Amino acid sequence: MYNWLYDTPIAHRGLHTKDIPENSIAAFRNTIKQGYAIELDVQLTKDEKVIVLHDYDTLRMTGKKHLIKDLTLEELKKLHLNNTSQQIPLFQDVLRVVRGRVPLLVEIKNEGKPGKLEEDTCCLLNAYNGDFAIQSFNPFSLGYIKKIAPDIIRGQLSSAFKGEKPLTLKDRLLKDLWFNFISQPTFIAYNIKDLPNDRVARLRKKGMCILGWTIKTEAEFEKAKKYCDNVIFEDKSGIAYVKI
Repeated sequence: MYNWLYDTPIAHRGLHTKDIPENSIAAFRNTIKQGYAIELDVQLTKDEKVIVLHDYDTLRMTGKKHLIKDLTLEELKKLHLNNTSQQIPLFQDVLRVVRGRVPLLVEIKNEGKPGKLEEDTCCLLNAYNGDFAIQSFNPFSLGYIKKIAPDIIRGQLSSAFKGEKPLTLKDRLLKDLWFNFISQPTFIAYNIKDLPNDRVARLRKKGMCILGWTIKTEAEFEKAKKYCDNVIFEDKSGIAYVKI
């Protein structure tokens, strides 16, 4: 049912290059040609359409600063990704392009209360004919999905949350996956920079699939071979474009 999580390397936001923007239809077509799985991000527009974009604003990818939650789909259609002809795609349009030819790993971008985004994403996926799984940093999103669509494969995203700010209690609990009783994941996707992690190692020993993100160098790829079952990669040189 989900052997692809072990067997098929996953292209982070599609196979993108300096000329092919991340999370674009072109990146997804490029991934399909190479036969890798696709990782992508979904969130809601102001008029509650499920679109594919990682950032909560449009600045990095379009050069124009707008919050996604403040724009309608029609307003988003006026923007282009990285000065190309590519636009921010609707999730349903991505599903039509992929058509089950490669697996999909869909990240739910929701830091708040679960609801409309999770419901609409699950609705689209339940009508989709192909392999897929959902992942999120938000264990409450995953717990909500377990309630409304219990057969969908769920993955808990996590890391050590290293940064300039001190770790919150929530960060510490997420770091060591103590919210798994809520998300009840099938797999864990963990920041390769923060492995090894004792809790991750114990879960892997018990048979849980571990994905390493985001693999960008040969050294990270070699590290993933030791601590992970598969990789979410973003490597332009081809180093990570092999099974581990």
